[in-house]
Amino acid sequence: MSEHLRTALALAARGFPSLPLRAGKVPFGNCPTCAGNACGGRPNMKTPGPCQCPGVCHAWAAATTDPAVLTSPAWTDAWRRAVAVAYHPGGAGLTVLDLDDADAITWARATLPATLTVSTTRGEHWIYQGAMRSVNAVRPGVDIKSLMAYARWLGPGTGVPTDLPDAVRALAVKDPTPPRRTPQSLTAPLRGNGGECPHRTPVFLERGIAMAEQRITAARSAIHATVYGAFLAVLSTHGRCGCLTDTHVHRLFTAAQAKGETARHCTDAWNNARTTLGL
Repeated sequence: MSEHLRTALALAARGFPSLPLRAGKVPFGNCPTCAGNACGGRPNMKTPGPCQCPGVCHAWAAATTDPAVLTSPAWTDAWRRAVAVAYHPGGAGLTVLDLDDADAITWARATLPATLTVSTTRGEHWIYQGAMRSVNAVRPGVDIKSLMAYARWLGPGTGVPTDLPDAVRALAVKDPTPPRRTPQSLTAPLRGNGGECPHRTPVFLERGIAMAEQRITAARSAIHATVYGAFLAVLSTHGRCGCLTDTHVHRLFTAAQAKGETARHCTDAWNNARTTLGL
């Protein structure tokens, strides 16, 4: 049994969902069953649906506390090639404040309550008790890793985890960053119909957008697939006339980002939905 597997099993026994990291300290790629994201477990999937793969797929979603899975034949090669162990903080009810440089550490020491601290290559991980959505770059040199994210296991650290403070939660309470690649302006028709909207009332469109927002917000699992499905439903009904505007798209992206999706994931899912519909 490799040292990394022993570490993962010890973490699993403590309730930390764990997974192996390959060279470059990144998760293993999809298995052959999920090649090209055919299972629909990633945001740029072609066929939405739950992933039934037993292998080490889909980054944080592969993390597990089940020793039978960690030691299963499907994971043997991954552990043989692993260079590090990661865990899913949110799955363990934790939040990791990833402080990437000295300035970020100085800010944390002056602003936040002390908690379990683990040294990293360039900075520190401050680990709090309590889960929240993960957000990158909440301030210079600071990332939040909790739900739908993974963090490297770098040892037990010093101190004990204290309750997640409101000051950390507040870092994520802001308008989601607009996507870097703005979707095609939809104030003009995507194609056909001469710009004539067949919907007799704006209430129909408003209801469709609201239902899509509610569908995304209510999702408790398969977030990527849910976002893609909501985008697909909106575009299939409203994508070929002139009624969709950038304001509507921003509302959908905002709902998705509130569930932990990044701006890039939102843009990829939107573009994939358009491609599927031939828009």
